[in-house]
Amino acid sequence: MDHRLVRDRFIESISHPAAALYLFLVTVADSQGLSYYSDASLMTRLSMDAQTFDQARQNLISIELIAWRAPLYQVLPLDPHIAHQGAPEAREKMGQPLSIGHIFKKMIGEAS
Repeated sequence: MDHRLVRDRFIESISHPAAALYLFLVTVADSQGLSYYSDASLMTRLSMDAQTFDQARQNLISIELIAWRAPLYQVLPLDPHIAHQGAPEAREKMGQPLSIGHIFKKMIGEAS
């Protein structure tokens, strides 16, 4: 687990259910940060109801710790300078990895 999660205070921005979801996704992600677990499977394994799970997922998305496009999750790299600048555009300009969500938006013409 990356110490910047605590040091750069990302952990203070997420709920307990979001922290549990993040831990699970980090644990099962492949080398690209991708996880293919279904929402139903994640809810069962984390003992969360649908509303709690949806809020946890949105919490992680809102601070750019994960990207999600059903059925795919991607754990995003922790970069405090990029995360606090609003991220996707900054990552692209710096040659950093883009979230799968940003890539999908670019593909359908929603991102500049």
